[in-house]
Amino acid sequence: MKTDLYIELDGKQTNYKTLIDTAKEIWKDEGHMVKDLESLELYFKPSESSCYYVINGVEKGHFYV
Repeated sequence: MKTDLYIELDGKQTNYKTLIDTAKEIWKDEGHMVKDLESLELYFKPSESSCYYVINGVEKGHFYV
């Protein structure tokens, strides 16, 4: 079964795959290997157009959507 999740607010739209891919790219851009990414927690705040993340229970940050 193929599934997708879209999030819309005030005419803006994103999906969970985009949020995951963006967090992975940030991880890679910081010099890490994707294979070392063991866990990823995402907290999307539509009111701020931001997504906060926690990688491997330690690395924290956010990006704008």
